[in-house]
Amino acid sequence: MNGMITYGYLIPLLPLIGFLVNGLGRNFLSKKMIGWIGSGVMVMAFLMSLLVFNQVSAVGFKTEVLFLFDFIKTAGLDFPFALQFDQLSALFLLVITGIGSLIHIYSTSYMHEEESPHFARYFAYLNLFLFFMLILVLGSSYVTMFIGWEGVGLSSYLLIGFWFGNSNYNNAAKKAFVMNRIGDLGFLLAIFWMLAQFGTITYAGVFSKASTVPVSVITGITLLMFVGAMGKSAQIPLYTWLPDAMAGPTPVSALIHAATMVTAGIYMIARSNVMYSLAPISQNVVAIVGISTALLAATIALKQNDIKKVLAYSTVSQLGLMFLALGVGAYTAGVFHVMTHAFFKALLFLGAGSVIHAMHHEQDIYKMGGLKKKLPVTHFTFLIGCLAIAGIPPFAGFFSKDEILTAALGKNIVYYILGVVTSLMTAFYMFRMYFLTFHGNFRGTEDQYNHVHESPAAMTWPLIILALLSVLGGWIGIPAVFIEDAHLLSDFFSPLYTLSHSASQLHLSHSTELLLMGVLLLLIVIAIFTASRMFAKADITEEHSSSFGKMLANKWYIDELYEMIIVQPVNYISSFFARIIDVKIIDGMVNGVGKLIHFSARQMRLIQSGQVGSYVLIMVVSIILFFIFQMFWKI
Repeated sequence: MNGMITYGYLIPLLPLIGFLVNGLGRNFLSKKMIGWIGSGVMVMAFLMSLLVFNQVSAVGFKTEVLFLFDFIKTAGLDFPFALQFDQLSALFLLVITGIGSLIHIYSTSYMHEEESPHFARYFAYLNLFLFFMLILVLGSSYVTMFIGWEGVGLSSYLLIGFWFGNSNYNNAAKKAFVMNRIGDLGFLLAIFWMLAQFGTITYAGVFSKASTVPVSVITGITLLMFVGAMGKSAQIPLYTWLPDAMAGPTPVSALIHAATMVTAGIYMIARSNVMYSLAPISQNVVAIVGISTALLAATIALKQNDIKKVLAYSTVSQLGLMFLALGVGAYTAGVFHVMTHAFFKALLFLGAGSVIHAMHHEQDIYKMGGLKKKLPVTHFTFLIGCLAIAGIPPFAGFFSKDEILTAALGKNIVYYILGVVTSLMTAFYMFRMYFLTFHGNFRGTEDQYNHVHESPAAMTWPLIILALLSVLGGWIGIPAVFIEDAHLLSDFFSPLYTLSHSASQLHLSHSTELLLMGVLLLLIVIAIFTASRMFAKADITEEHSSSFGKMLANKWYIDELYEMIIVQPVNYISSFFARIIDVKIIDGMVNGVGKLIHFSARQMRLIQSGQVGSYVLIMVVSIILFFIFQMFWKI
């Protein structure tokens, strides 16, 4: 081992240092120093990630594992704490540290109104979150991944409930924590099963033995792992926590929803591609759940009026498309969309944060309008983000989404049709949000409009950088229909999939592929034009929804359904156990023992009268009883 990888442990260590310094020094560090420390460690981690990526991308590079220490070492159990550097982890390092750095810099301005101790607490939580996320993607075993997996769950709880004075925000944090724990149980069971089956939980050990065990075992393990992925990456039925996570500060929403926590499930399945390729049933389940989630979330986003809720359901939908890609075996396409989505979704969330900042924390898009003149940089970069997520060429989302849809068509035409429908709805609801926010007349108060102004440079520069990435980020995956052998990402990832079966690919002629692209692009343009006709009007007022529209606005009443069939019964059972089982039976038994001893002591106390005659009488009676007992015992 040589080069930067020898010092690769510094990449996660830097944000951990930032967490400790800002966390312990929160009561005496200045805001400026807190911002420099929190952002500085992430920028340094990003620069080191660049050097690692440069080494990993060299010709002939082979996976390297950096051993740090023995995490558990007993008879029969050997869990090393080691970091694995390969193509997949190197790309995720760049995305996590790069987007993380921009969000930290943005936060120095966005959170400036917080008092110094809370400002430091915020940056400490951000650094801790990214430390655990880096451990998750760098770990060389499933146990190390699980440590990071649980860590980001804890950190997200702290960040979502950052403004803990609001009970609704606390409830949202608890909801995220509990729903993630449900999924985490599946992942934990999969780890136990792998340990029992393979005798190891390192990636190299598990993957080398995977083909030697029955398909039913691999299917069971991969399905349990997918349960974990459903929780972390917000798929049906464990997706409802993610829209509620909007309770946290907007940069937190960008961090969780763009490149980090919600992509953990994608990373896990892409990392485990060897096992999933051996389990066709699991792949089908992943694809079906993915496209179902993408479609469901897109329908809900059509009627949301909260700018952050629209983006949240958009994230759930895009994650569904990523799982669709993984389910049809297009692992590169799935990870490619993770990368492009990180660019344009971070841009959209931070752009939304700029709007909310300018509107003094107003988030209802029907109380906005006409902001493009007041917020020129935010408007232009937000438009780029909308074009990218809609799949308009040459923006980043076009290339990755087209690759997913092509792979879906090769597997099942139903997947392709549903993916196209999802893409059309995405274009419609994103531009609905764009036109309602930036076009038409301002629908807020005159005082609000007079105070609207463009955000400071610390917020606009990250928007500009992310906008550039949203334009150029897809060019590393140009399809062969345009330029032969120009898909750099496919070549980069090829060493990771040598043990996997090839994904089912439909080999289309260039003319057919161009025709499909052209038709889809035309439909997307029509969807955008329809949104402009409906929502760019100068005098538009809030929509009057039909019964179906109200159902979409209320998110298909799925939260209410969960409340009725899960939360209320659990609360009732808990109340029953508290009132009857705990108080009446368990406490009754414990208190009964105390009362019995107390009663017995009171009765025994009567014997202790202090009269010698009474003691002599008791002695004589006792002797007689002993004689009687002795006589009957002998008989």
